Amino acid sequence: MFSKNLIIIFLSSTIASFAPVITVLLSGIIGSQLIDTGWASTLPMSLMICGTFIFAPIASKVFSIIGRRKGFMTASVMSSLAAIICSYSITVASFYIFSIGCLLIGAAHSFVHQYRFAVPETVNKEFVPRAMSYILLLGIVSALLASNSANLFKDLTDSQFTGSFLFLSITALVPILFLFFYEDERMNIEKTKFEFNRINSILKNKKIILSIICGGVGYYVMASIMTASSLFLHVFQEFTIFETSIVIQLHIIGMFLPSLFTGDLIKKFGHNKIIISGVLLLFASIVTNIFFQTYLGYAVGLILLGVGWNFLFLCSSAILVVSYKIEDKYVAQGSADFIIFATQATGSLSAGILLYTTSWQFLNIMCIPLLVVVLYVVYLTNKKENQNVT
Repeated sequence: MFSKNLIIIFLSSTIASFAPVITVLLSGIIGSQLIDTGWASTLPMSLMICGTFIFAPIASKVFSIIGRRKGFMTASVMSSLAAIICSYSITVASFYIFSIGCLLIGAAHSFVHQYRFAVPETVNKEFVPRAMSYILLLGIVSALLASNSANLFKDLTDSQFTGSFLFLSITALVPILFLFFYEDERMNIEKTKFEFNRINSILKNKKIILSIICGGVGYYVMASIMTASSLFLHVFQEFTIFETSIVIQLHIIGMFLPSLFTGDLIKKFGHNKIIISGVLLLFASIVTNIFFQTYLGYAVGLILLGVGWNFLFLCSSAILVVSYKIEDKYVAQGSADFIIFATQATGSLSAGILLYTTSWQFLNIMCIPLLVVVLYVVYLTNKKENQNVT
């Protein structure tokens, strides 16, 4: 299964994922320091996610023209420049420049997200779920290295957190060193145009619909609760940045550590059963967040949130890559990412508003109807498959 290209994908994606981790950890806190309007403090992180979904079709188009290697290199340069902008914005205490920097980090991350689509181009079909699990598993390395480095370099200059983004601006360029050795082995036979008139026919595919709903709802629930959590813990509950970062790190470990076995679980039990398990874990996270409001309770709730998201997102990605025709690859990938990350942006954008205008409990309760929708879609899919069998 392992090859030079796959190892390069693993190394590059691990370092390229530093940017969203640092942004998730710090943007809400920095936002609250740069603007007096409390509910707007999560706007920079929300704009990062908006950048991801807005640029998702553009990223697919770029990859279809210049290939994976040059596309991922472009992402590294974009991420580095965005980090410099964020660092500068903190120095001049500009909330709006910081928001622009976060938007650009999200734009770069729309390219980084496609590392998972490069995996099926590198390994045989039977190894796709496991290889995609590994690339998610490496997110733990990203989370630990990025969050601890952000904390280590936060006081590097007189302006707190400026050093964190200066560190990011340097590390963002490291994947380029690996990507020089990456080969677009199948680019000649798979280069296709991103034709928007083909989107409608692709979205009629029931498997792709399941993939999008599964990934979209998983991301909405995760983004809504996670975006609010750092602000809620540090500002509302008055936990220290170190204590808050521990909970966020545990959440990110919950997001990625299950990847050790999620691929094998999908292979053994099938996508639908793992999706249902992920939904139940997210239900458990919501219940814990509502009824166990202690530091330990928040930590457990955020871990469950991460594991539930892992099940839904990995199933979503695994279903998608086996559901489209090869000539529709870039169109299907770009369309799915656009919709999925648009729902993530919606969850993130609503988090600050809901937290300040309602409560932490209500923010969690708002996610329940969406999880019911996922269960209903899985039920319809199972019903359709059973009818086809008979």
